[in-house]
Amino acid sequence: MALDGKLRYASIVLLVIGLLVSLYLTWVKLSNTSVVCGPFGDCDTVNSSQYSEIFGIPIAILGALAYLVILLLLFLENRGKFWCENGNFLVFGISLIGTLYSAYLTYIEVAILRAICPYCVVSAIAITLVMFISMVRLVKIQQEI
Repeated sequence: MALDGKLRYASIVLLVIGLLVSLYLTWVKLSNTSVVCGPFGDCDTVNSSQYSEIFGIPIAILGALAYLVILLLLFLENRGKFWCENGNFLVFGISLIGTLYSAYLTYIEVAILRAICPYCVVSAIAITLVMFISMVRLVKIQQEI
């Protein structure tokens, strides 16, 4: 498998992990149940805070949608000239926004809520790694031109 194929596969694995975390946190939020967090954090404080929603929409739903859109873009990138030429730029853009927003939410967790949600940390790491992988893929594309 070529390097780009491995990077694409790594992105897909990370996106599935992020999607599963987001779907779990969405279910917890919508069903009004407690997060299974174990001894590593205070997930309920984070998931029930005012910062866990935007205009009444749980952040986890927005995260799940972002992960799904990026997965779709990765599956479309070999299907047509537009997706081949622009798909990775779109992946980079969405993952950059996700990374910046995750950094903001991590700041909120640490500085304001003083509570950490390990699921949120996993999601932040996943989207950040997807962003870095897309950067590597963009550089590789530019070198081939």
